[in-house]
Amino acid sequence: MRRAKIARKSTAVDMTAMCDVAFLLLSFFILVARHKTEDNLNVQTPNSVSSVIVPEKNVVLLTMDRNAKVYFSVSEKNTAEKKLIIDAISTAKGLNLTELEKKNFYNNPSAYIGVPFESLRPYLDLHPDQAKSYKSPGIPAQDSTNNQLIDWIHAAVTAFEGKPMTIMVKGDDAAAYPSFQAILIALKKNDQLKFKLVTNPVAAPAGSELAKRQLLTGNKSSEE
Repeated sequence: MRRAKIARKSTAVDMTAMCDVAFLLLSFFILVARHKTEDNLNVQTPNSVSSVIVPEKNVVLLTMDRNAKVYFSVSEKNTAEKKLIIDAISTAKGLNLTELEKKNFYNNPSAYIGVPFESLRPYLDLHPDQAKSYKSPGIPAQDSTNNQLIDWIHAAVTAFEGKPMTIMVKGDDAAAYPSFQAILIALKKNDQLKFKLVTNPVAAPAGSELAKRQLLTGNKSSEE
């Protein structure tokens, strides 16, 4: 007896529900994605084998480029502290900054201060796009009689009083020592004797004790 042949039919899969889920997931990731702040300072940091990640909050960053220019900035998540800092500088130096000029500092996530006090108002009046291309002269720091970085650090210490604060120093590998010394003097004047250096992480030499420790600890730095 012959078997009855079963007609072959193509399988139809309704992808409507899957498309809906895909678009929902895409919308979710777009909404929660965090825009990476553009670093408008070109600084080539020295290499190190440390793998400690720079925190995103409560950071005061002191930067020096290869031309010995010094810059001051605060992590973008510390808007309240940045407001206190610019208020203190405006009052202490008699700058009488407007509220709009102050907002251009504490609402701008990539705002580096790299100008003397007398040029601070014109700098804060710049549009953010103009500020990115602005050639900053740097904060006067190497003159022992006019180390303005002392005042910026003092304002930061006061703003973060009672809260955690990490001081990071980011220097170009080709930066001259006097600019680094000026930063050390400004920190010492404010009794800030601890800071961390920002470096370019590289792998530990193969076979070294550090490489062996990182292998045992899941490639974590011993500083963590």
